[in-house]
This record gives sequence, structure tokens and C-alpha cells, in this order.
Amino acid sequence: MASSKIAIRGAREHNLQDIDIDIPRDQLVVITGLSGSGKSSLAFDTIYAEGQRRYVESLS
Repeated sequence: MASSKIAIRGAREHNLQDIDIDIPRDQLVVITGLSGSGKSSLAFDTIYAEGQRRYVESLS
């Protein structure tokens, strides 16, 4: 059974500095913050990683 959240620990990408966050699954999530704070990096990298995880999971 899949977890009810996507857990991100110690994210370091562009402007992100050791971010720990839990994102609920199957819900609308809004990411807000100052310009240049890494919102896009967090959103797109999370979507990519989750899509990749689901693809690999579907192969097994």
C-alpha cells in the first residue's frame, strides 16, 4: 500500500537548503514563497521523482 504522503528530507537543489517536507498525496498542494526561494525546483523535481517512482513500481 502506498504512503499517504510524499516525504522529502534534506532537499538541496538550487536555492533549497536542507528542506524537510511532507506533501499529502491525492490533494491539491500550493507552494508559496519569495521569488527565488526554490518553489519551482521543489515542485518540478518532486513531480519528476514521483512519476519515476510510479513507473518503476508499475514494472514490478
